[in-house]
Amino acid sequence: MRYAGGRPGESRGNRVGEEQSGQRAWARIDREALRANYAEALRHAAGRALIAVIKADGYGHGAVEVARTLGRAGCGRFAVVTVDEACSLRDAGIGAPILVLGGVHGPSEARELAARELCPVVHAAADAVLLEAAAERAGRVLDVQVEVDTGMSRMGVPAQQAVALLSRLDASASLALTGTFTHLARADESQLQPSFEQLRCFREVLRDARRAGLAPGEVHVSNSAGLLVGEALRGALPETSAVRPGLMLYGARPAPHLPGKLRPVMSFCTRVRMVRSVQAGTGVGYAALFRAERDTRIATLPVGYADGVPVAASNRGAALVRGRRFPIVGRVSMDSVTLDVGDAPVEAGDEALLFGVGAQGALPVEEAAEAAGTLSYELLVRVGRRVPRRYEG
Repeated sequence: MRYAGGRPGESRGNRVGEEQSGQRAWARIDREALRANYAEALRHAAGRALIAVIKADGYGHGAVEVARTLGRAGCGRFAVVTVDEACSLRDAGIGAPILVLGGVHGPSEARELAARELCPVVHAAADAVLLEAAAERAGRVLDVQVEVDTGMSRMGVPAQQAVALLSRLDASASLALTGTFTHLARADESQLQPSFEQLRCFREVLRDARRAGLAPGEVHVSNSAGLLVGEALRGALPETSAVRPGLMLYGARPAPHLPGKLRPVMSFCTRVRMVRSVQAGTGVGYAALFRAERDTRIATLPVGYADGVPVAASNRGAALVRGRRFPIVGRVSMDSVTLDVGDAPVEAGDEALLFGVGAQGALPVEEAAEAAGTLSYELLVRVGRRVPRRYEG
């Protein structure tokens, strides 16, 4: 059901920025690439419904703009984690069904869920009690879904207790079970046996539920990794009727071996602030973690860990300037990063790319993440609020 309330407005997340010559940093968001990745996800979905995961402010891309772009491309359903994320979408006029994966935390959130016609995930019987009270107060039947824990071991009802919870919801006069799902913990691995074990466990839950006369509603399992794996996992649980891609929509792969024609959506850009010559032996940055081995030139970029460049990229990462990769040297500071550009013709004002695609080349977010010893997920979502997003395409 589409929510008709709320008021149009901007996301509570990052504002839309316009590039200016003096702008210290910005993130280009390529709507055309987002639409292309959505089309690729639809192809892998093979006719199943698609629930676009836009949690964490659309993986750092701006949830409202992502929802609007995907909505215009035909996407009719979204998923977030928190009630506040869902309310931000409603406030911006997003009326599509929204699945709240994190469920409910207290009576006030339950009332908000009911008022905004959101679909919360029920993880335990106590959630049902909160949601029933809110639904009765609002005078409506509230759609809910159930997550079954088959091996992630963090959220969801344990598999051995799932049928009892499904039965509890089936008996409720104010809650309507619209779906049952699980979450794959290891679908990004080359060996799929752990995922097959999770599917076997989930299949048994579904079988026992149906034997008890319970209808699980729509069934979904596949995250981005599970979706990109393809027929192997789809064939192991053919009754799935929906998928929940997240990362792949933003053009990054959960693992290098997974197939799929994906295009990067975010490009994290800045400009060289200044270039200075240093002599051999000169220390650069806090604690002089880098010392020049030769006379060289150091370019300073006006971004740091407050903007999303991980400290772990110190002496490990790189940035692309004038089509060349230059190493990050010294410690990443809160507000600045330094590059060793040698005798290359790098000048103040040159555009520098931390990851993504630029006019002079590409630096994949997966490579930037690997250099910093982290995940592409983290690099995308940590691009800070003081970095304006500029939407193109």
